Amino acid sequence: MTAAGGRVTADGGRVTAAGGRVTADGVRGHRIAVLAGDFIGPEVVDATLEVLAALAPRAGLSLAFERLPFGGHAIDTHGAPLPDATKDGVLAADAVLMGSAGGPVGDHPWNRLPRALRVESGILGLRQHLGAYANLRPVAVFEGLEHLSPLKPEIARGTDLLIVRELTGGIYFGKPSYNGPDRGVSTDVYERYEVERIARTAFEAARLRRGHVTSVDKANVLDVSQFWRDVVVGVHAAEFPGVALDHLYVDNAAMQLVREPRAFDVLVTANLFGDILSDLAAVLPGSLGVLPSASLGGRVGLYEPVHGSAPDIAGRDLANPTGTLLSAAMMLRFALAAPAAAAALEGAVRAALAEDPTRDLGGGRGTRAFTDAVLAHLPAAVEPAGSSPGGAAR
Repeated sequence: MTAAGGRVTADGGRVTAAGGRVTADGVRGHRIAVLAGDFIGPEVVDATLEVLAALAPRAGLSLAFERLPFGGHAIDTHGAPLPDATKDGVLAADAVLMGSAGGPVGDHPWNRLPRALRVESGILGLRQHLGAYANLRPVAVFEGLEHLSPLKPEIARGTDLLIVRELTGGIYFGKPSYNGPDRGVSTDVYERYEVERIARTAFEAARLRRGHVTSVDKANVLDVSQFWRDVVVGVHAAEFPGVALDHLYVDNAAMQLVREPRAFDVLVTANLFGDILSDLAAVLPGSLGVLPSASLGGRVGLYEPVHGSAPDIAGRDLANPTGTLLSAAMMLRFALAAPAAAAALEGAVRAALAEDPTRDLGGGRGTRAFTDAVLAHLPAAVEPAGSSPGGAAR
């Protein structure tokens, strides 16, 4: 695989720019904006692009990958974590695939910048720019890897839940917000439409799963949480009476996630609570490296692993690409309407994990060897995209 003009091209993988169109030979073309990020970000992204390049022609897809600057690297090269060229590029794509951005915690040049120029502000700005208000984080404990969970295997076994986090509202975006010499203020505010649309996302997801939504709030002490609960109850009664709904306070939800994770199907919650709970749930499989995410709702969806940039293992062939590979599978399913290709990729990843996982999971494989194993487990042919029922959800 070689990079030419910012686009990744591959003969055999035949990655070409088709701009989301169907070519004369029936191959469906899509443009994917690639934000590799920092440290292990490019490593897990490169592994994923290699697998996608091999999978695409088998599924009747033609994929064009355009690399765009983002994160700490973009600060160094463009003076901002989210340059204007990247803003334009992501909106011109059919989907955005991201690695992991940011640097070490503590005293680092990127962390000394004004808050508006830091990597974290670039991440928040990207979500807002895309209008991606719904973050979907599936959490599953893989069969045969239950022993890696910090929970007892009999508690972790069978965990399969989805956290739906509101992503563009709440305390992270509320105004006023300031840090003064004698007072710090952050404002937690939600508009009715913001709660209604994230509630609909959760209920619709539950319809496709086991039909149970748990709404998480702090309605016993926060007015904004009582408002959240009231709106969720209203959407449920009016539009989704066939889906089960219950409510938990966020502190109790955190306890129940580690006490009985199999009891959950879909959890829906506000930005701050979702940030905390999704990171808590992320440790259930035993490694952050295996968890994907999708941020949807706007013109273009954002697909990225849950883990950070892990500067301590960068460049050592230790990065686990599973989370990014499974994020790419979510991209195939939701953005490119290619469910068979998504299932093929997920199956190859699970087979590689069962055979010999990466070193962070107690196995013997590094990034390169695990990527080769996933490639080896890809099927020779996949049902062409567009031949299955259902459409893209972007």
